[in-house]
Amino acid sequence: MQADEAIRSERLDLPLLSLDQLDRLAAGDGASVGADLHAIIPIPWLDQVRWLAGMRAQQLRLRPDDRPWLLRPILLRTADGGLQAIGYLNFHAGPDERGMVEVGYTLLPEARGQGYAIEAVRAAFDWATSVHGIHRFRASVAPDNARSLNLIGKLNFRQTGEQWDEVDGLELVFELERP
Repeated sequence: MQADEAIRSERLDLPLLSLDQLDRLAAGDGASVGADLHAIIPIPWLDQVRWLAGMRAQQLRLRPDDRPWLLRPILLRTADGGLQAIGYLNFHAGPDERGMVEVGYTLLPEARGQGYAIEAVRAAFDWATSVHGIHRFRASVAPDNARSLNLIGKLNFRQTGEQWDEVDGLELVFELERP
C-alpha cells in the first residue's frame, strides 16, 4: 500500500479499496473484503455500500486517476485490537478545475452521535491537504439531514447554493476553504 492510500485518525482507519474489492462489494461479497482488511464487515454496512461500490468501480475503470479519492470504509479500531466497518467516506472524484473535491459519508445508525463522522471527515481533509495540496472542499446535503448539517456547520462550511440530485432530490451545496 502506498503512503497516500491509508488515512488514519485517533480511532479510525480509512483504507483505500482496490478495483477488485469494489467489484466484490458490489457483488455482495463483504466476507472476502473483510478478510483482506482484517475487519468485520456487518451485513447492514454491505447493504448500504453495494450500490456505491458498483458505481465507484465503474468510475475507476473510466478514470483510474480518481482512485485515491474513491470509496473508503470507516473502520473503528475496537478495544480488542480488531477493526469493524461502521460507515464509509469518499470523495466523488479527484479535484476539479478549481482544485476542489466533494466529500460524502455515511455511518451505520448505531455509530452515529459519537463523533466518528467528523473525525473521519477531518482526517480525510487533512490527508487531501497534506498529500495532495487540496484546500477547497464541497458537500451537498439534503435540507432535512440535521446530522450532516450539524457536522458541516462545525467544520465552518458556507452554503453556496442548491442543486437537484437525480437520486437524493433537493440538496444544499456548501463549500469550505481551509488554510
